[in-house]
Amino acid sequence: MSANPILTPERQPDDADAALRPKSLAEFVGQEAARDNLRVFIESARSRGEAMDHVLFFGPPGLGKTTLAQI
Repeated sequence: MSANPILTPERQPDDADAALRPKSLAEFVGQEAARDNLRVFIESARSRGEAMDHVLFFGPPGLGKTTLAQI
């Protein structure tokens, strides 16, 4: 007996959504104030030659917190 594809779907690659996510702050749409602040934090850490301090993103779902964190 063959498996029913509805009950046993094929696993999709984990990186399927990676093609849709922006790769840089310039590609990120929205959250201008957060992007500007984050850009300052990143540039200052680079100029000091240190790792950036911890940043906490919070808010309701759908604002781009995970996407910003991955950039």
